[in-house]
Amino acid sequence: MEILLQINSANLIIASNGGNDVIPESDAVKGVVGQAKTVRAFAYFYLSQYYAIKYDPSAEILPLYINPGEPGKPKSTMGEIYDQIIADLDSAISFMDGYARPNKASINQNVARGILAYVYASMGENVLAKQQADAVINSGEFTMMNATEVTGGFTALSTPGWMWGFDLTEANDLGLVSWHGFMDYYSYSYQAVGNYRGIDDGLYARINDNDIRKKQFGAPSGNTLIPGAGPLMPIGKFYNLNKVQFGQLPITDDYVYMRVAEMYLLSAEMSAVDGDDTAAKNRLKEVLAKRFDNPADYSYVDGLSGSALLDEIVFNTKIEFLGEGKSYLLMKRRKLSNTRGTNHLNRAGETISYDDPMVTFSIHQREITDNPNITEGNK
Repeated sequence: MEILLQINSANLIIASNGGNDVIPESDAVKGVVGQAKTVRAFAYFYLSQYYAIKYDPSAEILPLYINPGEPGKPKSTMGEIYDQIIADLDSAISFMDGYARPNKASINQNVARGILAYVYASMGENVLAKQQADAVINSGEFTMMNATEVTGGFTALSTPGWMWGFDLTEANDLGLVSWHGFMDYYSYSYQAVGNYRGIDDGLYARINDNDIRKKQFGAPSGNTLIPGAGPLMPIGKFYNLNKVQFGQLPITDDYVYMRVAEMYLLSAEMSAVDGDDTAAKNRLKEVLAKRFDNPADYSYVDGLSGSALLDEIVFNTKIEFLGEGKSYLLMKRRKLSNTRGTNHLNRAGETISYDDPMVTFSIHQREITDNPNITEGNK
């Protein structure tokens, strides 16, 4: 429901500033409209991922609303949805050229480019996806998180490698029903009472012992981490710096939505898919250089090619962004099957494919009931 409110709010902002086809005269209004169009594109992109198994431009999936107050509409095709997403992002990138956002809670041109890179990647438009990802990297606006930062708690929007996020304060009055309430043992959280969320043990076992990311997972012993101990919580990645069980309430540690490391690994992935092994290896090694102290530990990358190289990039994408909501997009665009670790309470050891009905939503009953133009959910 919240994602629909985001679309409606974006539509209201765009309409109040002249509508979908107007080019605002002032830079300030361009920045506002550019952000609104990015939010609308972002929302429809995620809806397209949730409600479709794969990119199929002829498949009808969702109603498309680009004006406020529109009555219930029939489902549009995925191609029509994507055309609107790309048009919105192209417009936003143009509008926000030179726009200086007040803080990272706002959207700027590079955030819009990052979203567009994901959109093109999901379509199989590898060259276009890589172009957008590389444009973000080459802008120099962000620096990749280093070893100290990736084990430093993920608490501050000011982190140079964060592209987009939200600065939480006590005024937001967040508690258990929050991202930290699910993930951080040192917040008022489900983790703290034993409803653990951890990395798959099989995935963890594959991480090189000298990789700093191996120290992100384990179990607490007071205010210290026992790396590798069950239940393999990300207690060395996401944690309140005071390190007191149940300690953070209300939640004031910040949210991260997008990091520049995503662009490096997405660029590497697109190059590998297109057979440009050299470019793929170079981008992957730029990430690994921040995760290992000794270049000899990642020199094995030079000997990889083809599917083995792509598999290594996919593996690094999974462990780099664990808990950040990126693996679902990866699973869909690469058509992956993932096997659940034996350390999970539910579906332990079960292999789930990207096209399993469990990982794609059907249109909910209320929409079918309230909108006479929709008679059945997506299959």
